[in-house]
Amino acid sequence: MLLIPAIDLKEGGCVRLRQGDMAGATVYSDRPGEMAKRWLAQGARRLHVVDLDGAFAGKPRNETAIRQIVREIGDAIPIQLGGGIRDLDTIERCLDDGVSWVIIGTAAVKTPGFLHDACGAFPGHIIVGLDAKDGKVAVDGWSKMTGHEVGDLAKKFEDYGVEAVIYTDIGRDGMLSGINVEATVRLARQLTIPVIASGGLSALDDVRALCAVEAEGIPAAITGRAIYEGSIDFREAQALADSLSNTGA
Repeated sequence: MLLIPAIDLKEGGCVRLRQGDMAGATVYSDRPGEMAKRWLAQGARRLHVVDLDGAFAGKPRNETAIRQIVREIGDAIPIQLGGGIRDLDTIERCLDDGVSWVIIGTAAVKTPGFLHDACGAFPGHIIVGLDAKDGKVAVDGWSKMTGHEVGDLAKKFEDYGVEAVIYTDIGRDGMLSGINVEATVRLARQLTIPVIASGGLSALDDVRALCAVEAEGIPAAITGRAIYEGSIDFREAQALADSLSNTGA
């Protein structure tokens, strides 16, 4: 089980939101590159970076901060990046800058033809982010609910050739209320590609619960507020995940 620290960018700083509310952002650092090095030093093996301003604007807004992160960690660990990625030129620019995977969220739902083209143009580098509440997908920075069932969309996007699905329970994200393991497993069982869990990871018991269902196709989980506010020690959590994975628990 891979635990992936999240670095959410707003106006060049590293922040966390509660349930996607930009007005309620908590600023943790004005040096995202230093934050990336911090998680690298604590044993992170991948980073999850989101351009929050880009997600709302529909185009990247924090490219300077993203390049800073890439520059600080070099080739040490890969980066997956989302937020405002709505065209092939932006994807190419992100990959050229050193990002390993781009995450397409709202654009995948609104313009699935773009996602299909992206998978064809950049095979192996496209992850889809599906944010849902009560099984229904949300778009536009979680501000709008759609009528789409998350499982139906995920299966369609799997056929397009996406590398993985990041599944976020938006009712729990940033709330430290625990991962929705049941819903994540339900989605993973419908797919053959990996599902990355996101939203609500708050304690080592969540790590244990995820490791118990890793074999269902859930090899990783994103963690944000918990590691910034200290309810989880990242190094300890990753060590626990490694030990449970190694024992087959």
